[in-house]
Amino acid sequence: MYWVYSLPNWLFELLTVGLFVAFSLAGLFPSRAWIRGMHVQRPHNDIVGFYLAGITVLYGVSLGLLAIGAWTIYTDTEAKVSQEAAALSTLYRSVSGLPEPSRSLLQNDLRLYTREVIDVGWPEQRRGLLPTENRAPLDKFQRDFEAFEPVTEEQKILVADISREFDTLQGSRSIRLDSVTAELPPPLWALILLGAVICIVVTWFFYMESLKMHAWMTVFTALLLGLMVFMVAALDNPYRGKVSVSPAPFERVYNQMAIPSK
Repeated sequence: MYWVYSLPNWLFELLTVGLFVAFSLAGLFPSRAWIRGMHVQRPHNDIVGFYLAGITVLYGVSLGLLAIGAWTIYTDTEAKVSQEAAALSTLYRSVSGLPEPSRSLLQNDLRLYTREVIDVGWPEQRRGLLPTENRAPLDKFQRDFEAFEPVTEEQKILVADISREFDTLQGSRSIRLDSVTAELPPPLWALILLGAVICIVVTWFFYMESLKMHAWMTVFTALLLGLMVFMVAALDNPYRGKVSVSPAPFERVYNQMAIPSK
């Protein structure tokens, strides 16, 4: 079902809501005939309303907690991306204190890594893949950095700072990659979908003379449930879809990286 994240938001939302509405109407008409055949009394609606209220409250609380969980995953992922971009910016500034030619060489490695994250890594993440190609610029940075021999005490201190900041960048990158596949587990999605189906099915048990009123009541219930499920689905898988974490922090860092003069 990951293909839905490649759709425009409006189409993704329309399909989600449309499926819920279509399901509600598909079961409404045969259920009305069955309810009428049971020769129910008017108090029947009071009992159905009582059950519907209890079910919707329980489902609403559960769905609200799951929506908060999906939003928490999304915001945490944004924070992880910002932390990695900040670590990259700090490392770039520290490298600027090294003498030539090491300074330009290491700065170029970091610029190349940033572009690889934006142009190669992010499209792969949006397909649910762990990016591996953009590891090469970091490996080259490490080799070039290890080839530099500090001479003065100031350079030794700076090298120690750069080494520590590089480790921070490596750790931030690993954390970001671990979050690429972060999503709600299947049992929770089963709860979301089955709970919505149960809420819709209960609306079929109302006894109403007016078909239009019954249909509109069922459609509005399905419409609301479809919108809520769409909201959770759009926030789930934080790197997928149009509502996803963007590489904007890396783009800002890249724009701040000054190209050294030749």
